[in-house]
Amino acid sequence: MTDSRSDDVSAPRVPLSILDLAIVPEGGSGAQAIRDVIDLSAAAEDLGYRRIWFAEHHLAAGVASAAPAVLAALAAERTTRIRIGSGAIALSATSPLQAVEQFGTIAALHPGRTDLGLGRAFVLPPKNETPDGGAPEREHAAVPAWRRRSTHTPARDVDGLHVPATPAGGADDDGFRKRLARRVALIGRSRTPESFRAEVDLVLGLRAGEHVGPPTAPGEGATVSPPAAGADFEVWVLASSGGESARVAGELGLPLAANYHVSPSSILATVAAYRDAFRPGVLSEPYVLVSVDALVADTDAHARELAEPFVDWVLSVRRTAGGAVAFPRPGTTTPWADRDPAEQALVRDRIDARFVGSPATVVERLEALVRVTGADEVLVTTATHDPADRLRSFGLLAQAWGQPPDIRVGSSSASVTSSR
Repeated sequence: MTDSRSDDVSAPRVPLSILDLAIVPEGGSGAQAIRDVIDLSAAAEDLGYRRIWFAEHHLAAGVASAAPAVLAALAAERTTRIRIGSGAIALSATSPLQAVEQFGTIAALHPGRTDLGLGRAFVLPPKNETPDGGAPEREHAAVPAWRRRSTHTPARDVDGLHVPATPAGGADDDGFRKRLARRVALIGRSRTPESFRAEVDLVLGLRAGEHVGPPTAPGEGATVSPPAAGADFEVWVLASSGGESARVAGELGLPLAANYHVSPSSILATVAAYRDAFRPGVLSEPYVLVSVDALVADTDAHARELAEPFVDWVLSVRRTAGGAVAFPRPGTTTPWADRDPAEQALVRDRIDARFVGSPATVVERLEALVRVTGADEVLVTTATHDPADRLRSFGLLAQAWGQPPDIRVGSSSASVTSSR
């Protein structure tokens, strides 16, 4: 898949945006991580990023972004231009009604720069899934590709973009499954999601001032939510595979955020499914944002040094029911070359698809990502132990990518002056 603008070397680069998880560093606290991410939103605006989104994760020691609507509202108060939103609201924990009313409330005070990103409800991964069997589509579409053995694809390089193999994975250990089931039940207590299409339809209907479904009694009109009706925010769908999420986004003519950073092996299938399903709706033509994990430093060597703890962090996400651990300090984890091959196999896709290096190194890989996926925008997420390294990475990348020319990058963090 290519985009016609890749043939025009003079064409401007696509916009960059940020996805932040409020990473909790080893020895740090969730409260400080939240303060740091709100500070980052103001810096991101001065650096010229188009939008900053906040992820939704619960009960993980290393991630403090459990309330994306609250973070978006706080970030909106600290900024004036950058778009703010969710990447994404997890519909296993938050109902469509709650989501549309929360973001409608934000948009009332910050119209024209609010985004409501919606993600599938999480389900317990199917057990013992094989290429000739497994869970039905309605269930396993919400399961990360690294847990789905039936969707294995080999590694390949496409016009400069590395598309990793689906990693060895699965969640068949009974102890793991019991612990994970308890967490899923706690996160989604009292919430039984409908089909993803029905939940997105409800959001769109309430924003349009309508109630999706029959009136509550004969003769009654539509049920209206005042903060949602007519609210000036964009609705996005996030997808990690070519399953239901990508198809629903296309069928409703919504913009798509395709997760290369979460599930790099399925990125081409995700984008293709969306484009194949697209019908004019909210948008007249497809719009694809692609996420990527990137870490930029002054040199390739320094970037690799800062990136080394990422392996342990991803391992904790994929190997334990407790989710992400506090992000380790550089120099305290096992070097990649010394790791057990089984550990390498479990996370190799995330490591190989992470863009780590000097500004020139990362820009070259970003250009390939845009060229191959036809992305209209790139969403960058960066995990480091020290928030100053994360801010500097965003500053270096903005400068190298060709963001507004009034950016000045200091020795330890991004120092910016905006003339806009």
